[in-house]
Amino acid sequence: METHTFLLQLVLILLTARLMGEVAVYIKIPSVIGELCAGIIIGPSVLGLIEINTPIHLLAQIGIILLLFEVGIETDIGRLTSAGVKALTVAIGGVVTPFILGFALCYYVFDLSILISLFIGCTLTATSIGITLRVLRDLQKQSSNEAQIIIGAAVLDDIIGIILLSMLYEFSTAGEINLWNTGKVILFITLFFLVAPLTAKIVSHIVKKWDEKSKIPGLLPTTIVSLILFFAWMAHLLGAPELLGGFAAGLAISRQFFFPFAALMHQSHEFSQRVEEQMRPIVHLFTPIFFVTIGLSLDLKNMNWNSTFIWMLGGALIIVAILGKLLSGFLLTGMKRISKFIVGTAMIPRGEVGLIFANVGLNVGVLKNDVYATVILVIVATTLLAPFSLRWLFAKADVSK
Repeated sequence: METHTFLLQLVLILLTARLMGEVAVYIKIPSVIGELCAGIIIGPSVLGLIEINTPIHLLAQIGIILLLFEVGIETDIGRLTSAGVKALTVAIGGVVTPFILGFALCYYVFDLSILISLFIGCTLTATSIGITLRVLRDLQKQSSNEAQIIIGAAVLDDIIGIILLSMLYEFSTAGEINLWNTGKVILFITLFFLVAPLTAKIVSHIVKKWDEKSKIPGLLPTTIVSLILFFAWMAHLLGAPELLGGFAAGLAISRQFFFPFAALMHQSHEFSQRVEEQMRPIVHLFTPIFFVTIGLSLDLKNMNWNSTFIWMLGGALIIVAILGKLLSGFLLTGMKRISKFIVGTAMIPRGEVGLIFANVGLNVGVLKNDVYATVILVIVATTLLAPFSLRWLFAKADVSK
């Protein structure tokens, strides 16, 4: 590809992502939906201006890694502990129920392969903590009792989801499913999460001292991005998706994360805050490219919209996706019925986390165009449903007090 052609495509991706993101927020839906729509509009589905190529694909992969870094750095282990058993109950129910229902539906009812069924089931376990937090903040309910359970459960869902995704990645690349591969993946992930946080703490401590003496601006973002990309390479070396490295780096640098040996280095919360603030513009530059690329990867023109199979699969998955998460709220005891509805509904949006799962399935060749597009539509439907439903449920809860 000619350099000037790629530059023009990048301009188009960034501007349309921003424009559609602003439109989405204006009509009170998550900006990620607008960015996804931007890719659909400029991609083969509508205008056909851009097709995915190697440079765009690489930028999108960096976007995924940085997005998981942001998820990791915003993960609050303390909230999970404070929410206690209730958050754990919702999290486990919100993973197990949609996974089993989604897998059984695809494998036994729609006769899809076991690997495709596993990927779809895994995608349905996702919960978008970013979208959930955005809605709670907009409603000024982030300090409510329900919110503490929701945030704790969403954090745990992210961690479980990353592990499931890593296992499926190994299954898809190895071409078989067996206990040895499963055990190997779990061992590698365990080792990675034991070594990576301590490594990141040591490196960030060195960077902090270096930054205090450096006369050249931009040291923090340069070194932190290098650390994230190194961790991504290390995750790939251990047989896990690269995005796991971004998550581990963010988790270790997070000011809420505690690692026994790292406490000896007395890393300040102010340093973690500075890292987060200086990394945010970089993360927000690259992550829209990933979401636009999701839209570019869809070819809605070539989908067989007259296919009964697609409509039946999509409709059935939407029902399973909603019920699987909604039921997790009703596992709670000692809470009002409306509070159970609020907790379950808040777990419904798959958002960017679900898109990451689906994109990994597409990249490894497991999800083909029709099934992939159907899964994306399910993710979009669940992401749109939750914000509007939560507004109504919280308003009803306030009236009933």
